[in-house]
Amino acid sequence: MIAEVHRKHPEVVFLAEAFTKPKMMQVLGKIGFSQSYTYFTWREDKAALAEYARELTQGEMRWYYRGNFWPNTPDINPFHLQNAPASMFRMRAALAALLSSSWGMYAGYELCENEPLPGREEYLDSEKFQLRQRDYNAPGNIKGFIGRLNRIRQEHRALQLYDNLVFHDADHNAMLCFSKCAPDFSDRILCVISLDGHQPVAGQVRLNLAALGLDPARPYRAHDLMHDQAYDWQGAENYVELHPNGTALHVFAITQ
Repeated sequence: MIAEVHRKHPEVVFLAEAFTKPKMMQVLGKIGFSQSYTYFTWREDKAALAEYARELTQGEMRWYYRGNFWPNTPDINPFHLQNAPASMFRMRAALAALLSSSWGMYAGYELCENEPLPGREEYLDSEKFQLRQRDYNAPGNIKGFIGRLNRIRQEHRALQLYDNLVFHDADHNAMLCFSKCAPDFSDRILCVISLDGHQPVAGQVRLNLAALGLDPARPYRAHDLMHDQAYDWQGAENYVELHPNGTALHVFAITQ
């Protein structure tokens, strides 16, 4: 059926919305589903995020599997977001939007809805069982942050590609550093994100300059698209400081 639909309507996207065993999810990708759910929701620490993102975008799966990154779903209110501050919601949204070319979120995420069904990874007031009215201008909303992420994605080709993800070293265990570049380096995006939604983190990042298409003998500019600030950097090592309720991440456009 998928092949028949695509012959007449190649623009149709088939989403395999199945949280099942990895082998079955891979089979669904191989038989023609355009995009698939992933286990991103349960990848929390630096090592787990990097390992999983590499598996999806750099290994064999990149040829047949396009993973959607969702920080939550109608069925899943993950433990790390339950009764969590807005900084955690911003962090998980940024990871989803910047690590993968395809991301999404369940309604109410912009309002940091997080009240759980006790002891379970579910929402107390799930829309599986009721219709809900929301005020998206309510105090504490993060819709401006979400909108900014999406505008950056729309304006930068590098973030629209799936298998161009490169991780860089950061000496703080709660700091994730990665880049996505256009094949001709006409667009270079470097992201540094704090994985601690409660405490400041600081440390050195060590960039793979070749992966960024940069001449190590020349300085380069890092323009933070989230905060509209620019920094002149030289060499592979640079210092970064992140705060959960301030500058908790950088999305740099790199030029030289």
